[in-house]
Amino acid sequence: MSQSGPLTDDGLVQLLTPTGDRTPHPELDALVAHLDADALRAMYRDMVLVRRFDTEATSLQRQGELALFAQSLGQEAAQVGSAHAMTPRDHVFPSYREHGVAHVRGVDLAEVLRLFRGVDHGGWDPVAHGFHLYTLVIGSHTLHATGYAMGLQRDGLVGTGDAERDAAVVVYFGDGATSQGDVNEALVFAAVNNAPVVFFCQNNQWAISEPTTKQTRVPLADRGPGFGVPSVRVDGNDVVATYAVTQQALERARSGGGPTFVEAFTYRMGAHTTSDDPTRYRSSAEEEHWRRRDPIDRLRLHLEQRGELPETFVAQVADEADALGERIRTEVRAMGRPSAASMFEHVYATPHAVVDAERAWFEQYEASFADGAHGQREGSHR
Repeated sequence: MSQSGPLTDDGLVQLLTPTGDRTPHPELDALVAHLDADALRAMYRDMVLVRRFDTEATSLQRQGELALFAQSLGQEAAQVGSAHAMTPRDHVFPSYREHGVAHVRGVDLAEVLRLFRGVDHGGWDPVAHGFHLYTLVIGSHTLHATGYAMGLQRDGLVGTGDAERDAAVVVYFGDGATSQGDVNEALVFAAVNNAPVVFFCQNNQWAISEPTTKQTRVPLADRGPGFGVPSVRVDGNDVVATYAVTQQALERARSGGGPTFVEAFTYRMGAHTTSDDPTRYRSSAEEEHWRRRDPIDRLRLHLEQRGELPETFVAQVADEADALGERIRTEVRAMGRPSAASMFEHVYATPHAVVDAERAWFEQYEASFADGAHGQREGSHR
């Protein structure tokens, strides 16, 4: 595998090696010194549960219960580590595979699947969780995140010195999104406005089926300085290092220091979505190379070396994962079919004359069918 250009290991922040050994870092050690065994076990638990959710959701799609699913397999450390660095005041703008972040922010993972089953656009309250709805348009949410961050500035919620008041924004996107104009525009706005936003790029190396090497000749993090945004590359399969760099970036943002670009160098172990076949564009040898760098195994080995992963805890987490899998299957299959007229709901935050008129026309159209019961039979129940 290439170790030059965008795939180089040079400058990659790593605190846990693939074999679980702790490596010192003069700048970041202080940011993780408080992570005791309980904190690390909490991260381990979150990663295991999210992976089980991923497995169950993929199986449900194969059984025809979901229209589509985007896996996060292999990216658990990047998501869980960064999410643990946030405070309840921070706000997240995800793309569509940030299941680990959703879980840590308190979103019920069963509700995430309402989108992939086609029941609604998202089954959670973004304000209650500080976690926006998933965004399917590649890169567009980086502009939303930057605008939200600029709003925090104008509301006086940045740089006050009050830890109970200051807040920041984190926006997640993939390596492929960096080729989109929206991401570059967001970086411009964030830089010139010194917006409190962390651009968190999960570089899983493949976008949909296009390797990073065909998107850039240099590491993706090198793009940040061109906009005046400090950047850092981190081993995205290292949950401790990911926590540390995100914590550092968030502290800078909350204190008024402006944006940061984080490139979490990881690997998509599964398919882009369940409609994708990765065997058509990557080798089994490459996949095996990254399986040996599994983020969950890395933290497990570290905890075992410290003698802080008792078998009772591992068994408890496994039981919890089994219960989650069973609940996911049950709740997804119980999701009813929304009425066709529900497409007119939640288009705008307030009533809108044009939408109301379109809804009225559609309801009249449905009622016009000869049997008079088409709308009721096909879509009136949930």
